[in-house]
Amino acid sequence: MAVGRGTLGVAIGVVLAVLATVGALLSPPSFDPPRLNEELGAIPAQPAAEYAPVPATAPISEEEITVPVRGTALKATIRAPRKPGRHPAMVFVQGSGRGDREEFAEAADWLARAGIVTLVYEKRTVGYSFRHRDFGLLADDALRMIEQLRRRPDVDLSRTGIWGVSEGGWVVPIAASRSTDVRFVVLVSSPNVSPMRQVAWALNEQLLRLHAPYGVRDLLTRAMGGVGFDFLRYDGTPAIRGISQPVLALYGTADPSIPFVESTRTLTTALEEGGNRNYTIRFLAGADHAMRINGGPYAPEYLPTLGRWILGLPDTARPGIPIAGARPVQRYEAADVPRAPWYGDMEFLSLTLMLVAVGFIAAPVTELVVRLRGGEPAEQTNARVWPPIRGRLRRIAYTAAGLLAAIVAFITLIVLFSVNQAGAWPAVLAGWLVVRVLAVLLLVQEVLAGLAVHAALRDGWQPSRWQWLALGGVLGGAGVLLVAGAYYGLFSLPW
Repeated sequence: MAVGRGTLGVAIGVVLAVLATVGALLSPPSFDPPRLNEELGAIPAQPAAEYAPVPATAPISEEEITVPVRGTALKATIRAPRKPGRHPAMVFVQGSGRGDREEFAEAADWLARAGIVTLVYEKRTVGYSFRHRDFGLLADDALRMIEQLRRRPDVDLSRTGIWGVSEGGWVVPIAASRSTDVRFVVLVSSPNVSPMRQVAWALNEQLLRLHAPYGVRDLLTRAMGGVGFDFLRYDGTPAIRGISQPVLALYGTADPSIPFVESTRTLTTALEEGGNRNYTIRFLAGADHAMRINGGPYAPEYLPTLGRWILGLPDTARPGIPIAGARPVQRYEAADVPRAPWYGDMEFLSLTLMLVAVGFIAAPVTELVVRLRGGEPAEQTNARVWPPIRGRLRRIAYTAAGLLAAIVAFITLIVLFSVNQAGAWPAVLAGWLVVRVLAVLLLVQEVLAGLAVHAALRDGWQPSRWQWLALGGVLGGAGVLLVAGAYYGLFSLPW
């Protein structure tokens, strides 16, 4: 059953070329965002009076309440100045994720001590998940909170507003367009483009910072293109056009998650199309997605700018300089990810992996059953040929499992580095090398096993029924996995 090196090399080369060709033919158009030609360029500096220190030391009260909303009830905390009279009031709307109230405690406390009633609430878990996100439902929750504030005798009904961060940038415009009880809008790190374009832009930006090979981007964007989450294609511009209230939008120039130049252009265009020119857009130097400096304290201009704008309404609704602050630089456009063909969606991939798993599991299960029912065939040829072939099949299964585990670990690594803003590019390159080496190793093992089986059959080996099942399950499963790997670019060039 020995295979010559020349034969082996040719076979591997042919299979590798076939897989690379299949990958190129099957894969959707490449995600290749162009350079952003149109930029905001140099903008005026933010007027110093807008972020002058604000006294934020007044005593406040805290109240815990539970607010009934559609399908559930949400706990909330209201912080209010003890000073008599009516005050502006604002609801905090969360970004993506679980939305813990403590995330906004610092800002809510500071604003309350500066003279603004604040409400922060727990994000719903009923009717909201990673896969299913109804921005309209979340907007209804925010409006229920506005109703709670407007019932209070210490709230100025002409100055009740909603603040939203990140994903909240798709929620708040819906709420504002639905109710005149919302008298002002604050958008922080608001994408304004579709969720898919925002995520794709952030991914591309992070991979550039991590010096990741182009193949990594192809792998991840092809996976994104197959995700069937309806909310990813959501267009928020109609809701923005419906905002008639004054808007304050804040962006950080060190935010790697938001295409802030295009977000600003989308925001201003949609507002003006709706007849609203009462907007203030400020770029804060060095601020990240949460308006903090390197994940630490808030950018020094953030809370004073926010507090002064709210306290100054309605006079601050239309500033003399609509767009100001530090110069924003966005290198690439927020391009959309091409939709995957039917065989590239997540449902088909899940089915593929299930078939691969069934193929790998069928071999040992069938062998166990055969042994329990009387043992393996004892012919001399079978006893000589089958053990080494069975060993090859086992190594194929182990390598396939290792490849899948490496891909999951590598994607997790990318996500962790993106969240932590780390630039650990050597780890990214090493992880990508491991993934591609395992893919090539699986290919080599598949070719070796196929050649060994061919040689054994030529020499007169007659596999039993269960041996044919084991061969078909493992070799077929590995073959399907290799084709899937080709689709996701594991055998393509460039690196």
